[in-house]
Amino acid sequence: MSQLKIGSSQCLWTSICIVLFVLSMARGAVSTNYGDALTKSLLYFEAQRSGKLPSKQRVTWRGDSALRDGSDAHVDLTGGYYDAGDNMKFGFPLAFLTTMLAWSNIEMATQLKAHQEQENALAALKWATDFLIKAHPEPNVLYGQVGDGNSDHECWMRPEDMTTPRPSFRIDAQHPGSDLAGETAAAMAAASIAFAPSDEAYAQILIGHAKELFEFAKAYPGIYQNSITNAGGFYASSGYEDELLWAAAWLHRATNDQIYLDYLTQASGTGGPRTAFSWDDKFVGAQVLVAKLALEGKVESNGKIAEYKSMAEQFICNCAQKGSNNVKKTPGGLLYFLPWNNLQYTTAATFVLSAYSKYLTDAKASIQCPNGALQASDLLQIARSQVDYILGSNPQKMSYMVGVGTNYPKKPHHRAASIVSIRKDKTPVTCSGGYDKWYNNPAPNPNVLMGALVGGPNENDVYGDERSNFQQAEPATVTVAPFVGVLAAVF
Repeated sequence: MSQLKIGSSQCLWTSICIVLFVLSMARGAVSTNYGDALTKSLLYFEAQRSGKLPSKQRVTWRGDSALRDGSDAHVDLTGGYYDAGDNMKFGFPLAFLTTMLAWSNIEMATQLKAHQEQENALAALKWATDFLIKAHPEPNVLYGQVGDGNSDHECWMRPEDMTTPRPSFRIDAQHPGSDLAGETAAAMAAASIAFAPSDEAYAQILIGHAKELFEFAKAYPGIYQNSITNAGGFYASSGYEDELLWAAAWLHRATNDQIYLDYLTQASGTGGPRTAFSWDDKFVGAQVLVAKLALEGKVESNGKIAEYKSMAEQFICNCAQKGSNNVKKTPGGLLYFLPWNNLQYTTAATFVLSAYSKYLTDAKASIQCPNGALQASDLLQIARSQVDYILGSNPQKMSYMVGVGTNYPKKPHHRAASIVSIRKDKTPVTCSGGYDKWYNNPAPNPNVLMGALVGGPNENDVYGDERSNFQQAEPATVTVAPFVGVLAAVF
C-alpha cells in the first residue's frame, strides 16, 4: 500500500482530508489483494485437477481421481480439469479455458514472471494441453467429453470416490463437431505460442495437433452436440463459424502462414457486433486478434480487416459505456451480461480490455467511440474497476473470489470443496448420502476453494451465499482462466 502523502498545509478543510484518506485506504486495501488473488487463481486450477496428482500439488485436500477415464474406449483420458462444481470433463468449455489461459500467458508473460507466477501459470496451462493431446489420438478423432452429465449431476460425491458412469464421447468424420474441433485447434495453437520460449519441442507438438484439428473442423462441418448429444443440455454450441475464425487467427499468430490469414479475409463474415465473449461465442476474440495485426501494421487496415477491427472496438466501446449499445452495469458498477454465472462474461470482457490496452500502447493508438475517445490507460482503468468490484469494492462488501479478503463466499456450489477431504476421512460418500450429509449442510464448506470465482451477484448487486444457488454460487473454470491475465495486467 502506498503511503498517504497529504500534509496539513495542503488540506484546508478537515472533511476533505478525511474523504481523501478514506478513498486512499479503500483503494489501497483492494490493490494489495491483486497479488494474493493472482496466486490463488492459479491454486484454483490445482483444486480442479482430475487424474493422478503430481508431486508438486499444492492443494493438498484433493486426491487422485477418475484414473480409469477413457478405459471404455481403450484410450487414456485421465487428467484435465473438472468443469465447475461437478465432476464432469466437458471438452468444449475446457478447450476455451485452455485458450484463455494461453492468451493470459502470452500477453501478460512479463507481469507473470515479475510476480513469480509464470511457472504456475504455465503448469496450469500444461495440465489442460496434456489432456487435449491425449484426447486427439487420430487426425479426425477428438474426445470431447468424459462422464455422463445427467447421472453426474444427480449425485453429490467427491471426485476421489465417485461411482457415477464415466463414458467417453468423441467426434469423428461420421460424427462431426467443427466448433469443438475448432476451439481445440485454437487452444493448441495459442498454447504453442505460450510454451515456445521455454519448450520448443512441446510447442511443435501442439501446433501439429492444432493444424490437424483445424483441417478436421473444416472438412467435416457440424455442431458438436449433434454428435455428443449428452453435452447439449449443458454446453450447447450456437454455431461453429466463430470457432473456425478464432482457430485461424491463433494459427496465423503461431505460424505466420498466409493460408490462415486468407481464411480470415475470405470468410463470409466477421461476426458483426457482439454482445458477449464466452465459451460459446468467440467472435470478439477473433476480431481482437485481427485488430492487433492491423494496429501493428502487419496487414492493411481496409476491407475485411477493417471490419474485424471495427467490430472489436465496437465491443470495447460498449463495455466502456461510450458505445451505441452499451453493456448494462449494476448500480454498483459491475458489467452485467446474463443472470447465470455473469462473472464468466465480465472476466472475459475485462481480459479483452486489458489485452487491447497493451495493443494500443504498443501502436501508440486510441479508439474513437461514438461517445468519446478511449486511450490505452482508460481501458486498463476500466479493467481495474471491474477487478476491484469482484475483489470486494461493491455494495455487498464481498469478495467474489473465494479465499481473498475476509468476506467471501463460504458455501460455493462445489462437490469436492463441500465434502470432507478424503485425506481426513476415507469413508466413501455415496451418491445420495452426499446430498443428505453435505449438500444440505448449513455449515460452510469444509475445504476452502482458494481462487475460485463464483457466478457473482445479480443485476442489483445482490448475492446469495447458498450451496443450492447454483446460478450465482457455482464457480467455473472458464471464469477464472481470463481473470489470471487480467490480474497480472492490473497488478
